Amino acid sequence: MLSSIAAVLEAYACHPEQTRGRRHAEVPAPTRNDFQRDRDRIVHSTAFRRLVYKTQVFLNHEGDLFRTRLTHSLEVAQLGRSIARALGLNEDLVEAVALAHDLGHTPFGHAGQDTLNECMQAYGGFEHNLQSLRVVDHLEERYPEFDGLNLSFETREGILKHCAKRNALLIEAQEPGGVAHRFLNGTQPSLEAQLCNLADAIAYNAHDIDDGVRSGLLTLSQMDEVPLFAHYKTVTLQQHPGLADASKARRLLYETIRRMLSDQVYDVIDTTRQHLTQHQPQSADEARLSGPLVAFSEPMAQQVREMKSFLFKHLYRHPQVMETTANAQVVVRELFDAYLSSPQEMSSDFSAREETPRAVADYIAGMTDRYAAKEHERLTGRRLLA
Repeated sequence: MLSSIAAVLEAYACHPEQTRGRRHAEVPAPTRNDFQRDRDRIVHSTAFRRLVYKTQVFLNHEGDLFRTRLTHSLEVAQLGRSIARALGLNEDLVEAVALAHDLGHTPFGHAGQDTLNECMQAYGGFEHNLQSLRVVDHLEERYPEFDGLNLSFETREGILKHCAKRNALLIEAQEPGGVAHRFLNGTQPSLEAQLCNLADAIAYNAHDIDDGVRSGLLTLSQMDEVPLFAHYKTVTLQQHPGLADASKARRLLYETIRRMLSDQVYDVIDTTRQHLTQHQPQSADEARLSGPLVAFSEPMAQQVREMKSFLFKHLYRHPQVMETTANAQVVVRELFDAYLSSPQEMSSDFSAREETPRAVADYIAGMTDRYAAKEHERLTGRRLLA
């Protein structure tokens, strides 16, 4: 029997029995609702497994303890479910979107994504959110009746976080009124999708601070420049003065981040409740018409912006990160050129496709960091990444 969760969902949540359905009709599962089924398909997909060897800021070979796309996705899912539970939103849908939102990311983080977009400018460009949708709609090959994972509309809507108007028009032509329609008419995605966007940002900032300090590229004293972090560090030291000892620096870092994460979560819950009280949406579709409802308060949003600015300047633009980033960009660019001129160097599934540039982009985007580095060395005879 299907597990019933309707009793704990608010009217504005996405109810699985009211789903807009799948692109290809399927018999319902006997023990899972549609969003639970989506989550399970994502977890068992090839693209999801590859996330363990795709990185955020630090490349995969730089340390076993740094975040990967997989650990990041799990953290987003945990934060998202906690907030969803407090707001009466659909936890299963939030988890499905959170676990799938990075499936289209390239190897080498944003460096790989930006470089692949540059390489594809003459062929329609590359967007990692659009690529995530391509993965679940077309590139996964697991079922005899259709390409992709055949996920529900609501999960696919949440995966497509950003979309250029040009691409939205192309998707709309193939799927009128579908997942790209909101980018053309100015409406919002479901509250669950909005929540995943925010949980993504909360997790991203917190773990980049953690990884940055653990790597030695950032210091705890340097983090005092960030008002949001400095506040929770001060509160932590007031309650646990023993953590001022240098030998307890790791505990101080963890406790500061924990408090910062918790208060961001509480801020989102409180602010979103205020918005819901103001707009009173009575269904998921009414919520989509009400403007962004899941949000930080403005004071918290400003502090988060300041933190992101600090991380961009001191971590993402750190000379050590930039050096690795430059090598990663060369790897992606030279892989693209090599496969474009010699498609037979790709696996047969990709080399046989007629649209070679897009096949090349799909092939590279699906690579893990270490496979991309290994392929580059095979094709060029040069090792740029250890």
